[in-house]
Amino acid sequence: MPKPGLRRIFKYSEEFKAAAVGLSHLEGVAIKDVAEELDIHPFMLSRWRKQVREGKIVAKKPLLDEQTSAELKALRKMKKDYELLKEEHDILKKSIRFISERRQKSSNSSKRIGK
Repeated sequence: MPKPGLRRIFKYSEEFKAAAVGLSHLEGVAIKDVAEELDIHPFMLSRWRKQVREGKIVAKKPLLDEQTSAELKALRKMKKDYELLKEEHDILKKSIRFISERRQKSSNSSKRIGK
């Protein structure tokens, strides 16, 4: 059992590092998204990208065909659209609540007593 406070150190192969860097260079792909999907820290991926620029790691193009690449782009667009829809939905719920509370207050104050 590891002692508290000690971290496990993972050794990644050069092929893994090169593939991760290649994925991070795809158009429209964020470094943090690639890092999250590969379960690595974004700083580590940035460091590997620097090592590729310096020639310390030989990066290969990721083995993605056009269909897979198109699906990844479509998925990213769907995620962005979904987040926007969630935000709009929350705004609509708040506005409906505000309007209904306002109507309720105005209807209570406009009631006539004694009819």
